[in-house]
This record gives sequence, C-alpha cells and structure tokens, in this order.
Amino acid sequence: MDVSVLGTGPAGRLLVERAARSGHDVRVHDTDVTVVMDSVDRIQQRIEDDTADSEAAGVGDRVEATTGLEAAVDGADLVIETATEGTDERQRRVADIETFLDRETLIAVTTKTGSITAAAAGLRHPDRAVGFRVRERSDTRFVELVATEQTAEEAIDRASSFLDSLDCDSVVVGDAVGGASTRLALALEAEAMRLVEEGVGRVEAVDTMLESGYGHLHRPLEHADRVGLDARLETYEFLADTVGERFDPPSVLRERVEAGKTGLDAGEGFYLWESGEPTASALSNPSVVGRTDHETETR
Repeated sequence: MDVSVLGTGPAGRLLVERAARSGHDVRVHDTDVTVVMDSVDRIQQRIEDDTADSEAAGVGDRVEATTGLEAAVDGADLVIETATEGTDERQRRVADIETFLDRETLIAVTTKTGSITAAAAGLRHPDRAVGFRVRERSDTRFVELVATEQTAEEAIDRASSFLDSLDCDSVVVGDAVGGASTRLALALEAEAMRLVEEGVGRVEAVDTMLESGYGHLHRPLEHADRVGLDARLETYEFLADTVGERFDPPSVLRERVEAGKTGLDAGEGFYLWESGEPTASALSNPSVVGRTDHETETR
C-alpha cells in the first residue's frame, strides 16, 4: 500500500516506522524541509539500528520525505493526517487535501480527543474518512479505529486491514467525545481518586488493587501523576461540560492542582517523586483497620 503521512509529530513518526517495517511505501510530509528530513533520518536510523529485526535492511528506503502537499498525497492509497488538532483548521486542511486525491483514496485523521465527524465535515466524500486514536508509545499496539455515521463499511474494512498489517490491536468504535478508551481510563482514575478521598483505601493500596487484582498495566493514580494532574483536571472539566456530571473532577484532584502538586513534573501529586519514580504516597494515609475484640464487645 502507498501511504502518505502528513505531520512529523510522535503519532506520525510512529505510524511511518510501523508502516515501513510492514512493507508499505511511505511518504512523509512537513512544510519545514529541515524538520521532515530530520524526522525521516531518525526513523531510518531506528530501523537500521534494530538488529533484532532480520528484515530491517532496506526498510528505511521505503520512507520518502517531501514538503509539497500535492506530491505527498498524489496516488496514495491512504492519507493519514496527523499535523493539526484544532477543529476548524483541521476541517479546512482535510478538505484541501481531498482536492488532490483520487476518489478511492482513504483518509484517516489521528486525534486524541477530537471529533472525526467534525474533521470530515468539509469533505465532498465523507464516507471515506476514518479516525485513528494511536497510543504514542513504541511498546503499545492498540489503536482505536473511529467510524463516523457517514463512514462507509468498505472504508472501515480497508482501514482495519491496514492496521492489521501493522500488527496493531484495533477496535472499531463510534465517534465518542473525548475518545472511548480515554473515557474508560478516566472513569477508572476518577473512582480511584474518590476511594482515596473517602478514606476507603490508601494511594498505594488502590493502585495495587488494579495492578495485581485485575492485571491492569497502568496503576491509575501513578498514571495520573505521570500525565499531569493539571492536564487531568482540564480533561475532566471538558468532559463534565460535554458528556455530563459523571465526569465531575474529584475534589482531591482539584485540591492537589490548586496546591501546585500536579504530579511527576512537580515532584508531588498523589505520590512523592524522585528521579522519575514514585517513592511514597504524598497524602496522609487513612486508618483502614479492623476493630479490636475489646471495641467489638463494648458496642
């Protein structure tokens, strides 16, 4: 497949590398020639340095850099727009891109929380638009494949086949405000915060319950600290306004942020941090103990 990736941010670079490793020819676009060439050089170097991959040799040659938008998308089977996030700007950009495309070309838009429907609103053929919500980590293969009400089944099938070729674990979801998997993760983090707030469990205990008891890769309170509690608060406030009160920020989160204790970067959030690792709870631990025999007898 001939793939065009517009943008050289983390999501763009990750998709370029995975596509090239999977045998696709990839054109990378950025308006700044230095930026795009440096990005391609880094991607090619990563591939060449990956001696564990027996087929790494020559893979980097599948990646081509360009600063011309028409040159980047001409003849592509799939165009992935990763460069913009603002709704109005992205809608205009996607509409501009379409003028250079063949009718059968698939358009994918990457976004963390934005609306794919809004991004595709300016297209003459919105049935060919899908969304990719990509985890921007090389060790994570999960991708949300977002379908709008106008996305054609053929477009979903083609996008799924492409993600399968990258060895990604993908699920097809509707265009939910904030992103489906993000909302699930945030709901879990909010409940973890409320358990601490209500004195039900200590910070470490709540994280351990999810990690050991349910096999979660992320400890919710530690993860919130790593992301940044100020960023988390902003996201909860956005979702509370758009989705509903079930995403109202927990009081303990707001208190932490107002105190400037915003997580890893501040050195303190739900945990105390040193050298990028949590060392201890930053909150006074609740007294979670059973009654003594004497206390039980006197009640």
